[in-house]
Amino acid sequence: MTAIDNSQTARWASVSEWLRAGESRLRLQTIVRLRWLAVIGQTLTVVGACWVLGIELPIAGCLAVIALSAWLNVALRIRYPASHRLKNNYAFVMLAYDILQLAALLYLTGGLQNPFAFLLIAPVTVSASTLPIKITAALGALAIIAATLLTSFHHPLPWFHHTNLLLPFPYVMGVWAAVVSGILFIGFYSWRTAEEARRMAEALAAAEMVLAREQKLSALDGLAAAAAHGLGTPLATIAVVAKELMRDTKPSDRHYEDVVLLRAQAERCREILAELAGRREQLDLIVSRLPVSHLIEEVVSPHRLVAVPIEVRSGPAPDIAGGSAAQEPITQRNPGVLYGLGNLVENAVDFAAGKVEVEARWSADEVSIVVADDGAGFPPYVLEQLGEPFVTTRPSRSLDREAPDEHIGMGLGFFIAKTLLERSGARLDLANRPGREAGAVVTVTWPRAKFEQAADKREGAATPV
Repeated sequence: MTAIDNSQTARWASVSEWLRAGESRLRLQTIVRLRWLAVIGQTLTVVGACWVLGIELPIAGCLAVIALSAWLNVALRIRYPASHRLKNNYAFVMLAYDILQLAALLYLTGGLQNPFAFLLIAPVTVSASTLPIKITAALGALAIIAATLLTSFHHPLPWFHHTNLLLPFPYVMGVWAAVVSGILFIGFYSWRTAEEARRMAEALAAAEMVLAREQKLSALDGLAAAAAHGLGTPLATIAVVAKELMRDTKPSDRHYEDVVLLRAQAERCREILAELAGRREQLDLIVSRLPVSHLIEEVVSPHRLVAVPIEVRSGPAPDIAGGSAAQEPITQRNPGVLYGLGNLVENAVDFAAGKVEVEARWSADEVSIVVADDGAGFPPYVLEQLGEPFVTTRPSRSLDREAPDEHIGMGLGFFIAKTLLERSGARLDLANRPGREAGAVVTVTWPRAKFEQAADKREGAATPV
């Protein structure tokens, strides 16, 4: 068990270190492969335009610029392994070189009049997908500067029959505007998409850490049963020996009280082990089955000592007259559901002005739990995003009054709660109180069959055959 705990501790330490790093790493192999693709494409284009189409190009200069990239790739593969990960500053140098190399080729072949000028977008897109936003912004600025200089400084655009094609300057500026727009739009789009993926991966790692804690707690149940089984025989022997010693010891003996205490403690240990051995059955039949009212009370009870009062109501829906639909639903104890509902109640207590209301209602088809507070409610700009990782409205508790917009926390609590509740089959609806009433309302709704399904399966498994 110690080896497992150590391996898990090391795993979560590496996850935490990765979370603190907060930035992607670009492998050298990716840069090298993309550059080889560029070298092959550039070589085929230059050779095809010159020898197949008969367009006069400064082919020596073009091939020299392309050969420089090829030799750089060879040197990098010799010096570093393919799996080597570049640091951010080295990745910036590599991609900046690619921009300058392409700019040199465009300078020799007509500048922005060359239809391949749009390839200036490629290094910026690669950076946006893998590197921090500051490096992407710097590469984007470099590409825009290169495109701007190429509007005026370049060799003439080669054309057929040893003539030069002169395009109007407004057309060249249109190409410049298209390249700059592509750099800005595609770069931002790629960065935003990659950032969402990174944030989701970090949030899921945090959620996995929470669930790992629950798995460790569940594993203790098996350890308790093993301890009860393994310690039963030696404790029985100790009890027998203590009984024999007590029979042979007279009350006037100075060790008599110690022998009595030894026998009493041995009996106490046997009683504790008997409780541990029978606790699994007790949990299966009693503690693990929770009516809705007991589920809410278990969630609310840790927060009753807070200054904000919590009102709890439960009962069938108003249109339910009686019958099986009016009976209180019973579900299986689920650590994920308890954590999720507890997080909702905790948030309501933190933001409430005067009270928190928790109400459970059920019908023949659904079971719903509503958590409402009388605070300021959800801001409109956050309401649609709430539930995504790293989105929080929790106000700052810092003593620095110059930063009123600062927020504490990572915004992962509600994301994890929402994920765990949805995994149990629930649906979450977020809203503000209607009309002039202030406050936030979170409604958690399960299909009644889904809510009671786990308890029915567990009860059937515990029924003697």
